[in-house]
Amino acid sequence: MAVNLPSSSLLLPLIFLFLIFITVNGQHFTIPESTIEEIQQAFAENKLTSTQLVDFYINQIKTINPLLHGIIEVNPDARDQAKNADEERRENRGRRSLGDLHGIPVLLKDTIGTQDKLNTSAGSYALVGSVVARDASVVEKLRKAGAVIMGKASLSEWYKFRSLSHVPNGWCARSGQGVVSSLISCLQILFLVYLVLHLNCLQG
Repeated sequence: MAVNLPSSSLLLPLIFLFLIFITVNGQHFTIPESTIEEIQQAFAENKLTSTQLVDFYINQIKTINPLLHGIIEVNPDARDQAKNADEERRENRGRRSLGDLHGIPVLLKDTIGTQDKLNTSAGSYALVGSVVARDASVVEKLRKAGAVIMGKASLSEWYKFRSLSHVPNGWCARSGQGVVSSLISCLQILFLVYLVLHLNCLQG
């Protein structure tokens, strides 16, 4: 289904409006600026749970993904993984470290194999429904660390390996034309401009 994108001047403020704030149990978190350490601290202080964090991201994906086409699919088991992480945290009661990634949602590119309900398709319908032999090594490590496998992120189909030259970057059959990469590039440029201006002020 085609999605009419607003102009770039309207798109950025709209995206930041959705991304910046979340309120959980009266506590405010600034998502883009929150580190894993700060999220883990919120977990430890019972201000936030993995389930609440996953629910927030699922809602964000439902809201923003029709504009960005950045996520191909969400793991149907993500909430169950988050609930298990919350239960492990309650049972542990701070007796030992569960690891920095415990209960943290992560997204994987659609070329990283996961032996679960998620597809590993390189963005192509040709591989939908195929079953990988095992989790990729990085996925094994993430699961062992207690991370929540949130879903699969889009990419240029087949990493453009089978594409004609006129196919734009960020396009894949399963999610359409992504605009995340161009937005990230714009943000990187803005950050570099800020950094140069800031350094010039310090030297001046």
